[in-house]
Amino acid sequence: MALSKSYNPFFIFIFIFSLSLLLTLLPFSSSQAVDTAPSPAADSCNGIYLSYAYSSGTKLKPTDPKHQPYRFESVLTVLNNGDEKLQSWKVFVGFKNDEYLVSASNAVLADGTSLPANVGNGTVFAGYPMADLKTAIETAGDLNQIQVQVKLLGTQFGVKPPNVPLPDTIQLANDGFICPKPSMQGKSEMQVCCTKDPKFKTNVTVDDEFLPRQSGDLTIMYDVTRTYDSNYWAQVTISNHNPLGRLDNWKLSFDWMRDEFIYTMKGAYPYVVDSSDCLFGPQGQYYRALDFGNVLNCERRPTIIDLPPTKANDTTLGLIPNCCRNGTILPSTMDPSKSSSVFQMQVFKMPPDLNRSELSPPQNWKINGTLNPDYICGPPVRVSPSQFPDPGGLPSNMTVVASWQVVCNITQPKNSKPKCCVSFSAYFNESVIPCPTCACGCPRNTDNTCRANAPAILVPPEALLVPFENRTAITKAWADLKHLTVPNPMPCGDNCGVSINWHLSSDFSRGWSARITIFNWDEFAFPDWFAAVQLDKATPGFEKMYSFNGSALELDGVNNTIFMQGLPGLNYIVAETDGVNPEKDPRVPGKQQTVISFTKKTTPSVNIAARDGFPSKVFFNGEECALPSVLPTNNSHRKGLTTVISIFLAVLVFMLVQQ
Repeated sequence: MALSKSYNPFFIFIFIFSLSLLLTLLPFSSSQAVDTAPSPAADSCNGIYLSYAYSSGTKLKPTDPKHQPYRFESVLTVLNNGDEKLQSWKVFVGFKNDEYLVSASNAVLADGTSLPANVGNGTVFAGYPMADLKTAIETAGDLNQIQVQVKLLGTQFGVKPPNVPLPDTIQLANDGFICPKPSMQGKSEMQVCCTKDPKFKTNVTVDDEFLPRQSGDLTIMYDVTRTYDSNYWAQVTISNHNPLGRLDNWKLSFDWMRDEFIYTMKGAYPYVVDSSDCLFGPQGQYYRALDFGNVLNCERRPTIIDLPPTKANDTTLGLIPNCCRNGTILPSTMDPSKSSSVFQMQVFKMPPDLNRSELSPPQNWKINGTLNPDYICGPPVRVSPSQFPDPGGLPSNMTVVASWQVVCNITQPKNSKPKCCVSFSAYFNESVIPCPTCACGCPRNTDNTCRANAPAILVPPEALLVPFENRTAITKAWADLKHLTVPNPMPCGDNCGVSINWHLSSDFSRGWSARITIFNWDEFAFPDWFAAVQLDKATPGFEKMYSFNGSALELDGVNNTIFMQGLPGLNYIVAETDGVNPEKDPRVPGKQQTVISFTKKTTPSVNIAARDGFPSKVFFNGEECALPSVLPTNNSHRKGLTTVISIFLAVLVFMLVQQ
């Protein structure tokens, strides 16, 4: 069809050419530009500039006037305006509106929690994939290298638009910086300039390429030992550094961030062997010639478990030093050779990372065990490459390709319950103060069966030998004999897998003694167990144990802890078993017991019967146990005092009568 004479061909040519040029430039411009330029306030900051800007929010369902949810979108900006590289940046955001974070670009949660997650009490963000921010000096002010912007999407409760749900504060969480109180830029943005603390001393120099290795209760090394274009081999080393920490049947989990998957392993194994996510995902589309029947795991968040000792010499799964111990990692105070666990895995990568130098460790590490402390793990930090002895026996060390360190520390999560408890008894009182009610948690809907808020009732010593559900008759009979009040319904049990009785056996002028008994109410045994008690004033007088191997242990420069473990042949606490006649007899706990003797030569001022003879903390396999809130009372002293008073009054009355 011919063009109308009213259209000038020259102008049509100019229009098409301009449109083509515009379409060509648009993708280039959008791919090179930083999402948002820094605020003008950043120009006056000669340190690390932080800002938190609220973008938008909308009301969400369901409607709830008392706890209404709202969507929020915000941007966290971290800009390095200093003269030194900011390595492994971390920023604390003090959320306060019960926020539930759904996604965060260019960052992960520093405590190892995977998104989505509840961050209503505040959280620390760590950089990923760009963990380090260079300086403007070395990059000529390239914002792509000196700045990172974290786009946050989540749900907050109670702050209705147009009000702005800002956090309490934002602070740089890296060591050696001072952050003043944030200032407001308008009503929807807060900002702060953090500067170096002149009093902070560090062993890191400006020229250091990697951060130094950090100390912690538990460390995990992720060492890449061999690398190829499409896959690499990594060695994972879990090391215990806490003298009272340990893991039993450990389970390790992490998040693959770039669609990686585990092809094969040595020294450990996935908890679930499954390649279906690869078959129906991008991995199956790219690796068409790969036999996924041999792939071990394709989960985005796999869980790894240790192998049994029988696999230690298996040519396919074992032959890795310090592997295959059923997931038990002991403290070095017990056995340094068993304080670490090692495994290897072959990891396949996905485009665009098909280069032997493109290496990215997994994020959001978590580790836990059975009846063990809770650990919180930080993000992987790039450290100097590890070195290992030459496998051929040559007098040289082999350096790995790259190394990352994950530091985990024992923590007490909010509202968490211990897994063990302690009861107190003494020679001067016939009753035992049992474990606290619901010490390790209570089942739901206990109103009709037991009282969760009632204090535990005193029991006779023999009641400690039977499960809680079989103590009702004994407890009521003892309460009737001792004229104790029994609530209806009775208090709930402690629900602990392990209970420990501390009995004060004797107290005389030159020394004293105690007896400790450990009861295992769980269905699994405890090999290589250990326990520890803290006696704040009496520990220096510790002499010996008779059935355990005990020693005084100095923690943080204070000599107040006694560490104990079973002697050879007694280092195994069996699980709970059936009674002789299961139809009538209660179940029988596994049990270990010893007497502990003390001298008063070095501690002449201790008051054993009052408080000094009872521990302030008790640990079993690294887990801190719940303690009773009261101590046994010295009834015999009270009876003696009453007798003396009665005699005195009788004599006084007799004298008055004689007058």
